[in-house]
Amino acid sequence: MKLKHMMLSSAFAAAVAAAVPLQTAAETPPDVMAMAWNIDAISTFDPAQVGEVVTIELLANTCDRLMEYDPEDETNIVPGLAESYEVSEDGTTITFKIREGLTFPSGNPATAQEMAWSLHRVLKIGLGAAAALTEYGFTAENAEERITAPDDTTLVMQFDQAYPISLVLQAIAAYPVATLMDRDTIMANEVDGDMGNKYLATRTECVGPYHLARWNPGEVVILERNEEYWGEQPAMKTILIRHVAEAATQRLMLTSGDIDVARDLTPEDIADVSQIEGIEIATALKPQLTYLALNNEFGPFTDPRARLALRYLLDYDAMGQSFLRDIGVIRQSPVQLGAFGALSEEEGRAFSLDVERARELLAEAGVEPGTKFSLILGTHPYSMPIGQHFQENAAEAGLDVTVERMANAQLFARVRGREFEMAVMSWQTSVGDAHGMASRQIYNPDNAAEAKLTQYPSWRSAYFSEEYNQRVMDALLEPDTAKREELYHQLQLDQMQEGPQVFIFQTSQNVAYRTALKGWTFHGFRTFYNMVSK
Repeated sequence: MKLKHMMLSSAFAAAVAAAVPLQTAAETPPDVMAMAWNIDAISTFDPAQVGEVVTIELLANTCDRLMEYDPEDETNIVPGLAESYEVSEDGTTITFKIREGLTFPSGNPATAQEMAWSLHRVLKIGLGAAAALTEYGFTAENAEERITAPDDTTLVMQFDQAYPISLVLQAIAAYPVATLMDRDTIMANEVDGDMGNKYLATRTECVGPYHLARWNPGEVVILERNEEYWGEQPAMKTILIRHVAEAATQRLMLTSGDIDVARDLTPEDIADVSQIEGIEIATALKPQLTYLALNNEFGPFTDPRARLALRYLLDYDAMGQSFLRDIGVIRQSPVQLGAFGALSEEEGRAFSLDVERARELLAEAGVEPGTKFSLILGTHPYSMPIGQHFQENAAEAGLDVTVERMANAQLFARVRGREFEMAVMSWQTSVGDAHGMASRQIYNPDNAAEAKLTQYPSWRSAYFSEEYNQRVMDALLEPDTAKREELYHQLQLDQMQEGPQVFIFQTSQNVAYRTALKGWTFHGFRTFYNMVSK
């Protein structure tokens, strides 16, 4: 019986990897979770580089971190690779106690020494993910002095000042940068001093319940269970994720039994499949905002009045009742609902469609009728409807907007290279604190093109304000909780009038799955493949 299941799983994996529809639609193998998802944004699996929501979810299920989010409560951080931690009296040092006896899939020992090296590596490589550490005072130059492992089970992080501990645990300890990496294996595959960056583009070398067995870009990701995992063994031997961009195709695969889970169904699809026996819908509000990113190097957008005008060229009510229905809530603030310091739902919604007001603001900003704008967007089901909706309203205000659709990976490359005028983008924070969004959407430590701070949407949009930088830091370090919250409230209200992005909605993640799949567990910050069974 075991051999039969192994053969069936292998045949199933081969069929998906080759993008060949299954000939039977009865059910997926008992030890396989098959999922359809738009995963064309994946570009690497190196924790030092990843920034895409899809890849962050995959890494969270292949690579354990120092601390983890509680599956039952997204506001609670629980032990991960670190079984405990202590904070110094002055609040500037955190000492983590690393579990004993950990090993990598290679068999190499996994200790606090490798964790310290893994954090050093993120800073020394200096790619986008390093921002999670540099914003708390760590640099490539001070890393070895301030992130240390005095023995195999002790990791010490010394900060430059006292930050809110709950925020640091979310922003660093429960984020991909705190992944325990197999130093010996990675460095044995170093190329031209890249510390294994090319090698890790298509591999995972970490401690976790699964490992990356295959990634065919634009086709499939296959995760296989690590049989020597230190924690509880997941019930599913294989996680099979097929790239399917079209919601209609995902729906067909789900209803025919070719997959267990569909991740990108439209509101209409969700409403329809929820009526089908044997299919359930799970929903979670994500800490993710979708917005029009505006390149502030592009002439008209240097004037905040032009940026403000665009906020009046969207019919938020109409969008919320049509193509955004059931996939999000209208949110015009740069901080997500549910975060500490966030404006209320009512306060965070100040704009409505007003073409005349937009014309007035554009005229005040010196934007001539007939001015041409280009808007680029990706393959998410809501992206093109947003683009077309904005295009139509912008035309009434006298603007000539062209819309170009492209693969998500191409979109991200363009935006990260500042090669755009406007783009439909999303950004997901890793923390339930207003600083998570403020530190990326408003704060910009270095606006120089050569800084390449690609994990700062503010930098991507070439937005820089010394005043707002200081206000973000003042709010972060304010010790009085009530005062800190008020600073964030005012920051949001001002940014809604002057900021570099036009925020549209906060994403609700809807997942449709077959009821043969038990234990699907997720919330805004994590999805837990290891809790699934059949």
